[in-house]
Amino acid sequence: MTAEATTLRPAEYVLPGHPDKLADAIGDAIVQEAWRRERRALVGVEVALHRDVVFIDGRVACRSARTIDFRALVRKVYADIGYGRMFGPDPRRLKIRMDLCLGPMLKGESKFREVSDDQVISVGYACSTPGTDMMPVEHAIAKRLAGALYALRRDQRTLLLGPDGKVIVLVAEHRQPDGTVRWSLEQVTVSMWHSARWPAVLAHRALMECIASQIDAMAATVPGLSVSSNLDLRINPVGDFIEGGPFGDNGLSGKKLVMDAYGPRVPIGGGATAGKDRWKPDVRGPAFARSIAVEQVMRHGCRECTVTVAINPGDTDFRVASIERR
Repeated sequence: MTAEATTLRPAEYVLPGHPDKLADAIGDAIVQEAWRRERRALVGVEVALHRDVVFIDGRVACRSARTIDFRALVRKVYADIGYGRMFGPDPRRLKIRMDLCLGPMLKGESKFREVSDDQVISVGYACSTPGTDMMPVEHAIAKRLAGALYALRRDQRTLLLGPDGKVIVLVAEHRQPDGTVRWSLEQVTVSMWHSARWPAVLAHRALMECIASQIDAMAATVPGLSVSSNLDLRINPVGDFIEGGPFGDNGLSGKKLVMDAYGPRVPIGGGATAGKDRWKPDVRGPAFARSIAVEQVMRHGCRECTVTVAINPGDTDFRVASIERR
């Protein structure tokens, strides 16, 4: 009889205040504002930030594009995510620099938005495991923990937790000889930004309780998932985390592609989605591939499915390159 096979599955997720996700949020806010003005708006922007400087470049083509208050959009994103006096930079004091091509679309350009303006390869994935939103188990855990930690810092402000933070998990996947799979959560590491004046003991206790409640809830809803009796739980393992956000690291849009998709287990093809309008193949491709993968899992009852699609410049439709059902 074939022995049980065990594979370690890592996954990570970051909070919305992480510099890279902050850059993504700015790009998406620009897309949303252009779309509000014109449904076929063309947007392709990149965002970089460091300390109190934000740089935006690219093209925004829609009605009255030149009247968009980009500086107000940027400041609102920072403020909404949780930046301000306690956790800088202060949105009001940002230095916002831009090199943007602004104006209406060229004559006839709106009619051809369905036509791909680039080549793109995209991968979609889905699985049948309940309680994971059809995502890999380890990725679902990391994402859920990050969301809960961000809600904790928002709802319990006296803990003085910042909007930046990271989660990484390690899950042991045990594949049985009969094809069934079970998982055990082996390690959780959280790096949480905080004020130098934070109530460390209370905050640590709140963070531990938050993490424990979330992983217990997932173990109760995901068949085959358990929490190791030797769970290695670490909070800020390298010490105090008081220099975070853009003052702790630079940020760039489109850097968290794997995290935004399915985690490191699933190849993602290429193409960032942040800062690009919904007509662009970089945005349409992943959504199309995912929809096929979901449909395949639901129709055929397979454990998981990976779909690869591609499109050439000038084409209107994606070509399905492969559908792998397991």
